[in-house]
Amino acid sequence: MCPNCEDFARTVVMLGQLALYADSFGADLDFVEAVGPCLAASLPEPPPGLFPPGYDPNEGPEYPGEGW
Repeated sequence: MCPNCEDFARTVVMLGQLALYADSFGADLDFVEAVGPCLAASLPEPPPGLFPPGYDPNEGPEYPGEGW
C-alpha cells in the first residue's frame, strides 16, 4: 500500500473509532469535539481511484437542511 493510501486509511479508521466512542455511554464529548475536526482536517488527498473520474463532491442533490 502506498504511504498516502496508508495514511488515508488509518485516518478514516480513527474517525470511525471516534464516532463509535462518541456514541458510547460516558463519552467525553469535549474530547470528541476537539479531536474530530483535527482528524478530518488531517486527511490527506484520497488515493487515486477512490472516486470515479470527474467526481465533484460539491455537485449532487440538495438534502433536507442543507444551506440553512
